[in-house]
Amino acid sequence: DVQLVESGGGSVQAGGSLRLSCAASGYTYGPYSMAWFRQAPGKEREGVAAISPRGESTNYADSVKGRSTISRDNAKNTLYLQMNSLKPEDTAMYYCAFQKKYGSSWSSTEAYNYWGQGTQVTVSS
Repeated sequence: DVQLVESGGGSVQAGGSLRLSCAASGYTYGPYSMAWFRQAPGKEREGVAAISPRGESTNYADSVKGRSTISRDNAKNTLYLQMNSLKPEDTAMYYCAFQKKYGSSWSSTEAYNYWGQGTQVTVSS
């Protein structure tokens, strides 16, 4: 079975930085498109950023564009999200998503076959 393990979350002050990681295992073939989503209390899960199987193409939500960078190391089967200039509104549980369905929108929660358990990011003002 596919396993996705996120790490790197934590509590930071506004303006700080965090680097999230997602280690993927248990799959065959690939690589596959992957993405980061987040969900704040009382809100729907939303797409943050996505990356193509070999990293040649990326997408970002407007809310994080210019402050965050998604990347991947296929040799390590690991996805990353570097987040800079963090704001209190970035506070959420961040989830790794794996194996986007062909033709689906990168930011749709229905587009991915596998999800991690999440890592909490808390930004204080």
